[in-house]
Parts: sequence; C-alpha cells; structure tokens
Amino acid sequence: MADIPDWLAAAHAHWRWRGTERPSFAVSPQPGQVSVWDFPRPPVLSPEAREVTVRWGTRLIAKTRRAVRVLETSHPPSYYLPRADIEQGLLEAAGGGSLCEWKGPARYWSLVDGNQRLERIAWSYPSPLPGAEALADCVAFYARGLECTVGGQPVVPQAGPFYGGWITHELVGPFKGEPGSEGW
Repeated sequence: MADIPDWLAAAHAHWRWRGTERPSFAVSPQPGQVSVWDFPRPPVLSPEAREVTVRWGTRLIAKTRRAVRVLETSHPPSYYLPRADIEQGLLEAAGGGSLCEWKGPARYWSLVDGNQRLERIAWSYPSPLPGAEALADCVAFYARGLECTVGGQPVVPQAGPFYGGWITHELVGPFKGEPGSEGW
C-alpha cells in the first residue's frame, strides 16, 4: 500500500500467518479441497462468477453473479454483494462500527421487514482503504439466521460472533473464530 499511517502499518505487521506457509495445525487439503491457510494477507478480492443467494425464511433477499469474494488467511471467504442485487428497502443502518486494517471502517446493517428484524446481520465498507475499493457499493451478510448459497451449495457460517465468512464443502481449516483460535 502507498503511504499509510504508522498505526495502520503496525496493525499490518502484527500478523504472523500470511498465506505463505501453513501452520502445523492446519488441515492438509485433499484433491478438490482448498486450505484457508493458503489465502493471503493482505486479503485478495476477486470476482465470484457462481451465483450467490441470501434468503430470509422464504424471502429472497439477494441473488447475484457479481459478488466480490474476499480471501484472507485463516478465514473462509466473505462474499460482498452489489447493493443493486439486494432487495431494496430491507436494510436499516445499525449502530456502531468497526475497523479492518485491510478494508477500512465498517458500517453495520439490520434486516427489517414489518415486525421482523435480524439485528446487525450485514456490514459494508462505504469508504474502503486502497486495495479494497471494489467493496464500496457492496454489502456482506452473516450466514447466521439466513440461508445462503454459493453456486447452489448451502454455506455454514464461520464460528464466533464477529466473523462473517461462509464455509463451503471444499474448504479446510481450522477457521478463525473456532475455539482456540484467539492467538492466530
């Protein structure tokens, strides 16, 4: 990255695992599998050609073949969906925020439909850092409480209350967020 503040450079530097080597505790992938420990840090953003869907009960919230997939060491991918491919009028700004040292300041969203609510079920980076510009007009969803698919395949949510990756059958970990993963 170009000139970045010292605090951000320090945050970048503290990561030991950067996708260049797998730790001894990582699962070795079999043919057709992918290790999340081979994903890079800083994360890489890539277009996802497979269809990505998000359902809330019987309601289709989003459907796209234009998602941006974010791959980051030790995490299952997060999928960022263009706002234009998300049903309008259901996202309501939720309080608070967070900061990713790679993607920038995050904003959180709730799904609201009449009396139904899913609090802080999505997030976005409206002003992403350099290198993450593709996320500016996209929203990512936690898979908890939703039915999400990638290429027609159901996903399992990444463990932990903070992480939002989607686990598909081809991924092997262990994954950040699982018990014992606090130190990496």
